[in-house]
Amino acid sequence: QVQLVESGGGLVQAGGSLRLSCAASGGTFRNNVMGWFRQAPGKEREFVAAINRSGSSTDYADSVKGRFTISRDNVKNTVYLQMDSLKPEDTAVYYCAAGARVFTKRNYGQYDYWGQGTQVTVSS
Repeated sequence: QVQLVESGGGLVQAGGSLRLSCAASGGTFRNNVMGWFRQAPGKEREFVAAINRSGSSTDYADSVKGRFTISRDNVKNTVYLQMDSLKPEDTAVYYCAAGARVFTKRNYGQYDYWGQGTQVTVSS
C-alpha cells in the first residue's frame, strides 16, 4: 500500500511559478510509474504529466508541454511538478498518482494509488 501526500499548491498570478511535491510512503516507490493529473470544477480529471520508474522517460499533456517539468527522487521517495508560465486555465486541484502496472501513462484508470490533491489557483 502506497500513501501519497501532495504539497506546494497555492495562489499565484499568471506568468508565475509553483513547484508541487508528492511524498510517498509504504510500498516501493521506485517500482511505480508516477503521474500528475488535475481536475477543474465541472470538468473531468485530465492527465498532466508522468514519469517512468527510473526517471529516464517523461510524458506531458500538450497543454503543459514546455511549461511544466516532472521529476522524481527515488532516494527521497518524492515526485515533483515544476510549473512555470502558469495560466488561469491551469487552475485546478492537482493529484499525484502511483501505479506499478501502468502501460498507458495518460490513463488514470491504470494508477493504483492517489493523493488527496492540492489546489492550484492562477489569477489573471
